[in-house]
Amino acid sequence: MTTTPRTPSAIDKVAEEWVDTLVELVPTVGTYIGRNDANDRYGDLSPDGQQQYANAVRKTLSALDDLTPADAVDEVTKADLGSELKLDLEFDDAQWHLRDLNVIASAAQDIRQVYDLMPTSSADDWSIIVKRLAAVPHALRGYTATLREGIAKGVVPARRQVVEVADQIVRYTADDGFFAAFVADATPEEGELPASLARELADSASAARVAYDELKGFLTGTLAPAASEVDAVGPELYALASRRFLGAEIDLDETYEWGREELARMVAEQTAIANEILPGSTVEEAVAHLEADPSRKLHGTEALQRWMQETSDRAVAELGATHFDIPEQIRTLECMIAPTQEGGIYYTGPTDDFSRPGRMWWSVPEGVTEFDTWRELTTVYHEGIPGHHLQIGQAVYNRAELNSWRRLLAGTSGHAEGWALYAERLMQQLGYLDDPADRLGMLDGQRMRAARVVLDIGVHLGKPRLDGTGTWDADYALDFMRRNVNMSDEFVQFEVNRYLGWPGQAPSYKVGQRIWEQVRDAYQEQQGDTYDIKQFHKRALDLGGVGLDTLRTALVNR
Repeated sequence: MTTTPRTPSAIDKVAEEWVDTLVELVPTVGTYIGRNDANDRYGDLSPDGQQQYANAVRKTLSALDDLTPADAVDEVTKADLGSELKLDLEFDDAQWHLRDLNVIASAAQDIRQVYDLMPTSSADDWSIIVKRLAAVPHALRGYTATLREGIAKGVVPARRQVVEVADQIVRYTADDGFFAAFVADATPEEGELPASLARELADSASAARVAYDELKGFLTGTLAPAASEVDAVGPELYALASRRFLGAEIDLDETYEWGREELARMVAEQTAIANEILPGSTVEEAVAHLEADPSRKLHGTEALQRWMQETSDRAVAELGATHFDIPEQIRTLECMIAPTQEGGIYYTGPTDDFSRPGRMWWSVPEGVTEFDTWRELTTVYHEGIPGHHLQIGQAVYNRAELNSWRRLLAGTSGHAEGWALYAERLMQQLGYLDDPADRLGMLDGQRMRAARVVLDIGVHLGKPRLDGTGTWDADYALDFMRRNVNMSDEFVQFEVNRYLGWPGQAPSYKVGQRIWEQVRDAYQEQQGDTYDIKQFHKRALDLGGVGLDTLRTALVNR
């Protein structure tokens, strides 16, 4: 990575100012990147807040359009930031905010989830948390006003998402739910909270619980009856969502057929490895054999957390000594059990100053108490090193070359998740998955990602079912996933609901991997005999997060 600081340009100034604007208008973004100056509040989630955001986007885009890049870094910044801002306006035109409710990535989750990342070590930290908790009712009222406007305009989410989010809220507001447990555990490093602050904390948490219960009442009593019975968003909205998650425009029909071919290839590869594990067995029989092996089993979330941390620490130490130049600042990855039970596994990046390290989170569904190491080994590589943590942590570290937007906020799901799947295959090539059971686990994940390409496009574009009995719908999607993954049914149901409510995101993993591999192969062809894969990885990661079209242009089409 560059060690001599680059002189900031006029385009860098626009990008830095956009980060400031985002922190002001969307304070949870500030929390995510470690800008704690707005940690005591939320943004305006009402229709007026959306209008204010759209106006800020137009102003920034206008300023950016007037500038000429000074160098190659500027070219990437202008192309990528401009593309993102234009997409923001397209989503505004499509009135997406009026229907933006789903089981994993909408305001209903974001308002709660931000507390997972807030500092809690001192009484002052908890006094800030008190203020943000007290702001929950206003934030949720603004969000409700936006959803009400959606009802008035006939722009509504699918009823399935409304019902599922209402169920999530029950787990937030129960006497043993998130808010109660969160404040009950409020113990700063210096000891007990002052009595007055403890009372304020309890009162503000209670107010947040009441506000969430009011949102639940609105969802079940008002929005659900008005919501759509159709899960599919249709080709126009889906194409828009796909571009946002990839930072690239793809042929959706061609991608659907490729997804079917890739799924068949994964099945064939799994079948061959199953025979290595248990000669003559099917994949299902090999999986059953592995699940019965006590040496490959973890019991309880404490054991899962310890195993994740040990696996991650070992990968950092070994890869940092051999295949990657890993700065000291990103050699720490914290493996965490999330304080929710929704079923997701995700990564949150480090703060700008690395005072909060990168973290891998596992949200374990209620009732799930056993975990298979052969199945989950590749998950740790995906979320950690050389996956998300290396990619995102290295971008945060590269302040000598990249502005704050490029380091902390830029990029797409396709870029990040595509790299993480690329990293899984890389770990196989480096010998970390030589055990056939571990390779089967990796392929189980890759098969799931291929299946998601087919399912996601199939449902939202109304493709014919693979069995010829009609078109894709939720029931067929659930059956399809059950036949293509080896996961607990709680995970499968959550995953399918996620795909139905978050169109375009799930395929970005496998499609992103496909584009990463295409870019690598084109780069290798362009470099000829001088090609060095370590140099390719360095150049690619030094860019920070970018859209995949920008990645291709920066590395191949220059």
